[in-house]
Amino acid sequence: MTNTKRVVITGMGTVNPLGNSVKEFWENIKANKLGFSYINDFDTENLGVKIVGDIKNFSVDGIVSPKDAKRMERFTQIAVVSAKEALIDAGLDFSEEDIENPFRKGVIVGCGTGGISLTEQEHSKFLNKGAGRVSPFYIPMMIINMVAGEIAMRSKFKGVNYSPVTACSSGTHAVGEAFRKIKYGELDMCLCGGTESCVTEFAMAGFANMKALSKSDDLARASIPFDKERNGFVLGEGAGILLLEEYEQAKARGAKIYAEICGYGATCDAYHMTSPSPTGEAAAFAMKQAFTETPLETLSYINAHGTSTPLNDKYETTAIKTAFGDKAKDIKINSTKSMTGHLLGGAGAVEAIVTALSVKNDFIHRTVGYKLPDEECDLDYCVNGNVETTVYSAISNSLGFGGHNASVCFKKAE
Repeated sequence: MTNTKRVVITGMGTVNPLGNSVKEFWENIKANKLGFSYINDFDTENLGVKIVGDIKNFSVDGIVSPKDAKRMERFTQIAVVSAKEALIDAGLDFSEEDIENPFRKGVIVGCGTGGISLTEQEHSKFLNKGAGRVSPFYIPMMIINMVAGEIAMRSKFKGVNYSPVTACSSGTHAVGEAFRKIKYGELDMCLCGGTESCVTEFAMAGFANMKALSKSDDLARASIPFDKERNGFVLGEGAGILLLEEYEQAKARGAKIYAEICGYGATCDAYHMTSPSPTGEAAAFAMKQAFTETPLETLSYINAHGTSTPLNDKYETTAIKTAFGDKAKDIKINSTKSMTGHLLGGAGAVEAIVTALSVKNDFIHRTVGYKLPDEECDLDYCVNGNVETTVYSAISNSLGFGGHNASVCFKKAE
């Protein structure tokens, strides 16, 4: 297709277990810090899970009014704060009611579960106190698309606005779809990413009972992607928002550019509710789609989905080999979840931020916690330390329950 546009990242914001800003987050990534804590909010004896990737010292003060904050679920709050950071980072201020070309500016922000915590609270009211006590704000606070709506209300972006819901792939799908909207001329700019906050006893019981969560009581050995002793992921919460912009527009206004997005692949395993396909065929196809959309000579790095579950890490390794053949052994691979845990719908967006910063700074973080090699996971997972090398191009992978695969390819902005 001719007359396509180049797409670049000009702003980023995040709230996650390793920091409440991109600067804090990146410093902790480089220092290989863990964002994990022991669960103190409820009794874990029957749950069997001790560790969580929780956000620390979060506040909406100065960004969301106390009145509005009470009418906004946590998964929306952290995304709104992240979006504000991304706009400021991009050197933009849309505080006026009328901004230039608002219908050329969109918001696409995904989430996997929405307002689970609020649903628990309001359902308890319903059972114990009757229908009349259910909050009139329950529905608009709980629904996933409200996160995109709330961000638009504050940014005044009036273009395309929706929320992909593809479990752990939601954030990556949002970034990929935003890339497409700009590449093919529907938008000039888009706030995109993902968010999730479902660290509740009820939600964790569901994940634990399907054997998805790590039951380790050692913070350093709970999230250990690609390690032979991996036994599940650490449930985390967090949001990541990126501002994507058409390249010529960004250049004209003198915006700083983190990286260029040059490809997007999306497929489905059509195989199982929770397990990735053993063949890795569909995930491999998504990676190849992303990598070949804009011709690139080599792939430097893959930020893997890398959940620390026995099946994901094994089958993602297979998928990488299927996608890149003999060249797979030369690609640097890591898992940010070794430090953040699994942020579900927010994971892909936060990992996109890591990938963009890796491309910009020629820095690939270590996969933390790894000790014991697994013969079925035999690629270069950066287990011996951080790697400082030229990162010309990179892919960020997300593989979601339901067989949803999404890959976004980044390269240095020329």
